[in-house]
Amino acid sequence: MAELAKSENNLTICWRAFELRPEPLPLLDPQGEYLTSAWRDHVYPLAEKMNMPLKKPSIQPRSRLAHEAAKWAGSHDRLAEYNLALFRGFFEFGFDIGDKQILMNLAAEMGLAPESLAQALDSHRFTGEVLGDEEEARRIGIRAVPSFVSNGRVLAAGVQTTDRLRELLARDPEPAMF
Repeated sequence: MAELAKSENNLTICWRAFELRPEPLPLLDPQGEYLTSAWRDHVYPLAEKMNMPLKKPSIQPRSRLAHEAAKWAGSHDRLAEYNLALFRGFFEFGFDIGDKQILMNLAAEMGLAPESLAQALDSHRFTGEVLGDEEEARRIGIRAVPSFVSNGRVLAAGVQTTDRLRELLARDPEPAMF
C-alpha cells in the first residue's frame, strides 16, 4: 500500500505494507478458478490497456518478507525502486517473493548489499513497521489494494483510471492510498 501526499503541483507516494493473505489465512490456488477468472476477466485486459507485460504467477507466496525487505530498501532510500523490482519479479517473471534468497538477489541487482538485507530479515528489524502499516489498514477498513483513503475513509478500491485519481485528488485535500 502507498500513502499519497499532495502539494500544489506534485504528488509524493509513500509506500506502506499490506499483506493480502497473512498467516494463518490459506493461500489461494494459483491454478484455481478464482485467480484464473480474475486474471482472464480483469487483470489481463487492464494490463493490455496499460501495455504491461504481466503473467499470472504460478505460485502464491506469503508477502511478509517482501514487505520487510521493502522497508529495508526504504532505509537505503531505494523503496520505490525495490518495490518495482518486487512487482516485476512476481508479475512478469513469477519469482517467489516470499523467498529470502530471491529478495537478496533483487537487492544485489540494484547494487545494495544482500548480506545487510539478510541480517535485517533474520533479526526481524522491520517486522514492527510492517505490522504497524497492516494495523492501520485494518483500522481504516482496507481489504484490497490499491485502496484510496482520505481522513480515515475509503474513497475507492482497486486500480483506478488517471481521470478518477485526478477527481479524487481534486476533491479531497488529504488523500492516502493503501
